[in-house]
Amino acid sequence: MPRGDKSSYTGKQKRQAEHIEDSYKKRGVSSKTAAKRAWATVNKETGGGKKGGAKKKTAKKAAKKSRGRKKTASKKK
Repeated sequence: MPRGDKSSYTGKQKRQAEHIEDSYKKRGVSSKTAAKRAWATVNKETGGGKKGGAKKKTAKKAAKKSRGRKKTASKKK
């Protein structure tokens, strides 16, 4: 599959990209830039051109929660 090929995207993803692109064009962004931004947005929201299945969950959220200050026992008076 050549780079930039949109055949692996679902119909819904293609429609989303069209609507996003139209929105950018209304704001005065060039056609080429609007298309790039639209596909970048679709990729970010849906995880790329994957057909079907659920979006993969990452362990980032669990890792973020464990960071920070360590809980210590509160001092009793």
